[in-house]
Amino acid sequence: MFRTFVNAFKIPELKKKLLFTALILVLYRIGACLPVPFVNAEAFAGFMSENSGTLFSFFSFLSGTSFTQAALFALGVSPYITASIVVQLLAVAFPKIAGDGENGKQRMQVITRYVTIGVSLVTAIGYYMILRNAGALMYKGFFYAAVIVACYCAGSSLVMWLGEKINEHGIGNGISLILFANIISSVPQLLIYLYSEIASPKWLRGIIFTVGIAVFMSALIWLIIYISDSERRIPVQYAKKVVGRKMYGGQNTNLPIKLNMTGVMPIIFANAIVSIPSTINMFVTPTVGTFWYKFFTWFTVEHWVYAVLSLILIIFFAYFYTAISFNPVEVANNMQKNGGSIPGVRPGRATSDFITKILHRITLIGALYLAVIAVLPVIVNYILKFIPNTAGLQFGAFAFGGSSIIIVVGVILETAREIEAQMTMRHYKGFLD
Repeated sequence: MFRTFVNAFKIPELKKKLLFTALILVLYRIGACLPVPFVNAEAFAGFMSENSGTLFSFFSFLSGTSFTQAALFALGVSPYITASIVVQLLAVAFPKIAGDGENGKQRMQVITRYVTIGVSLVTAIGYYMILRNAGALMYKGFFYAAVIVACYCAGSSLVMWLGEKINEHGIGNGISLILFANIISSVPQLLIYLYSEIASPKWLRGIIFTVGIAVFMSALIWLIIYISDSERRIPVQYAKKVVGRKMYGGQNTNLPIKLNMTGVMPIIFANAIVSIPSTINMFVTPTVGTFWYKFFTWFTVEHWVYAVLSLILIIFFAYFYTAISFNPVEVANNMQKNGGSIPGVRPGRATSDFITKILHRITLIGALYLAVIAVLPVIVNYILKFIPNTAGLQFGAFAFGGSSIIIVVGVILETAREIEAQMTMRHYKGFLD
């Protein structure tokens, strides 16, 4: 993989695209540090540190801590992701929206842009309300509120524009690369924390903890790569047919079904929902010992109910997202039109049922894999509370948790595949040596 990136720099056109992508990411990180007028970033950062484990912490994870710092790009890619999901669901419910061919794809992009601006405006207003409740506003009034909301709405639109520029002139998916940059930006903080543990008087504990994290991360990365490349190949045989003087068909191929075709979306959906009670608790202070006090305690990151509910929601959303992104009936109909069939299975309804049966089994395995990856840091964090001399080693608090590594590894693999594809188109064999 690393050799692929090295060989890509030997091709002028690919080198230009890689440098352009790197430049856009650098500009994005600069914008993620720019302050917004009339906002006290230090006061809001203190407010966020007191309310970890809420939905806001999840937004901070997606924005690379820009949300916590109340920077220009505080909303990050969240409005665009939300708009994309909404447009995809509308396209499933109303197929005429999507259309066909390249024109339909362009129409979907235009609709997604407008929806992103609308979601950004609503989210910016909500973010302003959070800043006001946190006491992070220097001045109050309509003019100041309009300036702050306009800045955050413009910042979110600019993030969308930067992502699309990467898609047009760079390498890889722009929004995914921006999300990748946000996650990578937290690595220096992790390294500083590990160094402080090793340099502390309890250096032996720090060394053991650092080695444990390195081993855990290595095993997790290997598992993610293995699952990302895993697929169930259903054999498909096409019948021979004569058209004029030529014979077509008669070949054997397969229908690949990815083990994890949903990516990290089920984790994002589940985290967003399971963090809602903790977010409500930021504005409501129940009496200690009451039912609502215990209820909100259940949804903290340290409680086992949080882990169990996250696991259930991840499995549910894995099936849901697979159902809206893969249609076995359509696949079976296309296969039948082209004269293809699965050996031992009748074309039509029987083929659709067969694919659905396999899809359900594959989805269950992929959902359990995502659930384990996402919940494992929470379980480790819960166990550490009962081990002596582990105060401060909050493993689940690291931004480089299971879901983060899935995004990072997935983006790297996707970008490497695109580079290899473009190198193949240019008849370059460097990555095959």
